[in-house]
Amino acid sequence: MKILIIIPTYNERENIKKLIPAIKKVSRAYHILIVDDNSTDGTGLEVKRFIRKDKTIKLISRSKKSGLGTAYVNGFKYALKEKYDLIFEMDADFSHDPKYIPDFLREIKNYDLVIGSRYLNGVSVVNWPISRLILSQFANFYARFITGLPLTDCTSGYKCYRRKVIEEIDLNKIHSDGYAFQIEMHYKAWKKGFKIKEIPIIFVDRHSGTSKMSRKVMLEAAIVVWKLRMGFYNK
Repeated sequence: MKILIIIPTYNERENIKKLIPAIKKVSRAYHILIVDDNSTDGTGLEVKRFIRKDKTIKLISRSKKSGLGTAYVNGFKYALKEKYDLIFEMDADFSHDPKYIPDFLREIKNYDLVIGSRYLNGVSVVNWPISRLILSQFANFYARFITGLPLTDCTSGYKCYRRKVIEEIDLNKIHSDGYAFQIEMHYKAWKKGFKIKEIPIIFVDRHSGTSKMSRKVMLEAAIVVWKLRMGFYNK
């Protein structure tokens, strides 16, 4: 099966130069797509150096910082065009360990969407300040309570989709970004009746660089769950 791992980046040069080899160490057969938002630290140039040696690595260079949601939508459209069978989401900052990829692939044989959960077996988060952990757990409780999503980690960004899930979701009608994007994708897959499975992962805070979390991201997530609940985003 053709497997694509989509990784959005903005100023992740130091992480990406280590992450790509780490993924390839798990299997050289995986294809990797970096969607870079015009990073000022040379992330795109670093990816191009990898591409010269390995044609399974791809790069979409965007002209400006346009957000996580649209980066993944661009990646999903590329995956559909190139006829990939399985499509991963993964962060660039090493919070998502490539060692779990085989676990996703084992479970996706029987499911349509497999999500890496930080909260399936208690709390599996390393090096987060307590305030960030409380915020994340509250956000997940809030999303579950409002939408009814049967997940322990509604905002997880580490997952594997079967192609048919992405085909069934109208990518031109994805409205949100950041945490809210993850909730919206999970919600739409669930509402369409796809089989979803969570697997436990250990989430480790980023190796280097700065977090993209902001008040705007949090506010958007708080609003989006209500719009999903009321049917505004459910097509």
